[in-house]
Amino acid sequence: MYPDSTGKRLDLFCQVIDNFGDAGVCWRLARQLAGEYGFRVKLWVDKPAVLQKICPEIVPDRNEQEVAGVSVVRWPEVFPSVSTDDIPDVVVEGFGARLPESYVRRMAERPHAPVWLNLEYLSAESWVGESHLMASPQSWIPLTKYFYFPGFSANTGGLIREAGLFAERDAWQADSSAMSRFLPQGMADGAKDTERPLLVSLFCYPDAPVLSLFDLFGRCGQEVVCLVPEGVASAVLASFMQRSAQVGNRFRKGALTVRILPMVPQANYDRLLWSCDLNFIRGEDSFVRAQWAARPFVWHIYPQEEDAHRVKLDAFLDCYLPGLPTAHAETVRCFWYGWNGFDGMRCDGETGEKFLEILPSLKQYNRDWAKKLALHADLASGLVRFINTLR
Repeated sequence: MYPDSTGKRLDLFCQVIDNFGDAGVCWRLARQLAGEYGFRVKLWVDKPAVLQKICPEIVPDRNEQEVAGVSVVRWPEVFPSVSTDDIPDVVVEGFGARLPESYVRRMAERPHAPVWLNLEYLSAESWVGESHLMASPQSWIPLTKYFYFPGFSANTGGLIREAGLFAERDAWQADSSAMSRFLPQGMADGAKDTERPLLVSLFCYPDAPVLSLFDLFGRCGQEVVCLVPEGVASAVLASFMQRSAQVGNRFRKGALTVRILPMVPQANYDRLLWSCDLNFIRGEDSFVRAQWAARPFVWHIYPQEEDAHRVKLDAFLDCYLPGLPTAHAETVRCFWYGWNGFDGMRCDGETGEKFLEILPSLKQYNRDWAKKLALHADLASGLVRFINTLR
């Protein structure tokens, strides 16, 4: 723990835009800053009901509550009046959440202005390192805001990674009995990988080519069980299963079995990723967790107009793929393009078959990739270190 951070007050503001992604990142960071670094954290969130989906202890209609050492406060449309004494030592905007003007004016009235940070979205683009920790003096008020960029290189803010995460993951993946108790009945049976089906988790946006993926799994020549949290691609799943995609429902077609799981708390989502052989993930929070899981993964990036998100996807692939043999790297890139709807590619043809063939080698590659990323400081420790240089 950094001694200078103990007892400091920190307000973290979260506006839920990308459903679980924004809330997920802010909630992980709030808990880590409170639990590992001793901050007195207040998380302002505009949609507590979304947060409750990944943290069942949250009571959605309660204006303020204490959960996991964090004060969780509803961020109302009409922001309450605050005094200068209410302003903490550190203020963090989650992903550019616009602070209420009245709150910022109280920040400026504080004898010692708080450290003001804008936690940005994750990207592997080269300009991120150049912009990380950039100061932005405000023209309308005597305050300076700093931009904090997560990233994949040493000149960025790193990725959220709790202390002991790898040890917990490795113990879990080595304990087949724990996985058997956690997964739906029969999913983890068998001492060897060849004695159980290929386990796949699916978390994607509604426009993902889910039916093409299911067609690939259905004729791939091995048993596949696809585990899907409730609420994910509901319309497509209902069409495929010929029934509503409710928790507990399952459907089998060819070699594929689809099972609908309840939305799980963050800790259990990590365990789901650790348990599966292949993880389809989306957004930012699950994207990072899939990389720490040290399993093969496929990212469904948040879609933007005119394919603006492709630049971000390519930047990550350019960072992630160089350690693979050229043919394997090309297979991964093409499969990801197909999953994200680029270049007219499909994920259920020859590329999909090649991708499934190289999964065993991707398993070791992703374990090595996680180790490589962990050589950089994690996001929370870097954040705390920067805060302490300013206070």
